[in-house]
Amino acid sequence: MKFSEMQYTRPDKDEMKKQYQTLIDRLKTAENYGQAREAFLQKESLDAHISTEESLAYIRHSIDTRDTFYDEESHFWNAALPELGVYTQTWAKELLASRFRADFEAEYGSLMFLREEISLKSFSPELVPDMQKENDLTQEYEKLLASAQIPFEGGVYTLSQMSPFKTDADDARRLAAWQAEGKWYKENQAQLDRIYDQLVHLRDGMGKKLGYEGFTTLAYYRMGRECYTKEDVEKFRLAVQKYLVPVAASIYEEQAKRLGKEYPMSFADNALQFRSGNPRPVGTPEEILAHGLKFYKELSPETGEFFRMMLDNQLLDVLSTEGKKGGGYCTSLPDYGVPFIFANFNGTQHDVEVVTHEAGHAFAYYVNRNRIPSTYIWPGMEACEVHSMSMEFMSWPWAEGFFGPDTRKFYYSHLTGALTFIPYGTMVDHFQHIVFERPEMTPAERHGVWKELLGIYMPWMKLDGEIPFYADGEGWQRQHHIYSSPFYYIDYCLAQTVSLQFWALLQKDRRAAWERYMAYTSQGGSRVFTELLQNAGLESPFDEACLRGVCAEAKAWLEQFDLGEIA
Repeated sequence: MKFSEMQYTRPDKDEMKKQYQTLIDRLKTAENYGQAREAFLQKESLDAHISTEESLAYIRHSIDTRDTFYDEESHFWNAALPELGVYTQTWAKELLASRFRADFEAEYGSLMFLREEISLKSFSPELVPDMQKENDLTQEYEKLLASAQIPFEGGVYTLSQMSPFKTDADDARRLAAWQAEGKWYKENQAQLDRIYDQLVHLRDGMGKKLGYEGFTTLAYYRMGRECYTKEDVEKFRLAVQKYLVPVAASIYEEQAKRLGKEYPMSFADNALQFRSGNPRPVGTPEEILAHGLKFYKELSPETGEFFRMMLDNQLLDVLSTEGKKGGGYCTSLPDYGVPFIFANFNGTQHDVEVVTHEAGHAFAYYVNRNRIPSTYIWPGMEACEVHSMSMEFMSWPWAEGFFGPDTRKFYYSHLTGALTFIPYGTMVDHFQHIVFERPEMTPAERHGVWKELLGIYMPWMKLDGEIPFYADGEGWQRQHHIYSSPFYYIDYCLAQTVSLQFWALLQKDRRAAWERYMAYTSQGGSRVFTELLQNAGLESPFDEACLRGVCAEAKAWLEQFDLGEIA
């Protein structure tokens, strides 16, 4: 079914609560495993239907945040989901205490019970009003960014539409674009500071209501982290500083030489990799999607069938339009058994990476869409990001069709981008840990922390005030995840480290790399992250040798890569 034909109907909130309570009662009073199992399967169906309706509302609101109907529906779901959480928590308690637990484990495994235990640690009925307020604040932030209208060179642009100007090869034009964008953020500084300050205090209070030291422990439970701790993340951060920051710094030192700039460079100059310009995709959005289909058809029968289905059913919305939410994501529509990709094409390298990155998520969902329980469809977020970031590298043999004469630029840019991203992403995570360790900080103090961390993780950035918003340590406010999905960002860094293992394998044996990718992806969420890796013959990013090894391989490749006449 085409996305435009999928009908959205707001469910009756009281009826949903009644249906959940009926299933809870049936599980509790089941006389045999058959009755308990039937209640379990019906609850799976109810979850799927509610998730589908919520996703339809979310997607359509993302496409046009000015649409008053879906704006109201978003407010409905912001309030309804936390209230429904009371019933899913009661269900989890009954399932964990069920006298048929051994039967469930025999059929479905024990991981579903571990996940229910974690979910109970992240929720309490007393948090419902706080969660509703949290949803409203994050929606306010997202609408603020989507509303941006930035005057530039006689036109008016959204934040996403400014991206091509921010990598323009002309130094003056590129700097002016960064300054114009920064000016918009500065003009909205008071709102950005207020929203985040409210979120910090709200989340800190939620953690304390559950008996934790603050928000950090609650955040780890909300992220569903099953096999690693805050201490493991701290060790990873130290390894990033030890192995990756020096490699990234050397990349930017070489870049400064190519551009004829003094190192360290400004934010605007760091954004330009080549004097002749960054790699740009060739063709229209329609042609990019058409080559995406060619790539997936030739990669494997499974990916070819999947991407054809996505195109035929209008399951990609990729054009950057006024009123559209920024960024990109993949979500699912369980009633229809399909994923959906949302993105903002803007004429940059990012357009191609959307077709590969978000489609990596979507393919993983499609492969595992029929798993029961539904919690086995998706693994944890760090494991999901392996699907997407590794799929980006799988596209390399087809890169010429996406980039034409800029193909070699793309290879260099993609690999160096992966390497230099990890320090940035790790800094985002470190920043959030500090913020929630010291929730009493003022907005100005938080900006100071970010500026200090820039010196540790991104020493190639010159903080000279040329672009005040960024140079003043305020650039974190453009990172959606810090507001909307706290503590998510380290997942990208862990996954990028794994994806670099796939990149290294691709250099040696393309078929073996794909087989290992499928060995990883076909497990869905049926194992914890470290077990998924182990079963596919991959190293854990928490092992220092992993980061040391991928850095060494990437550095060797970069040293021998001939940029030729590329300037």
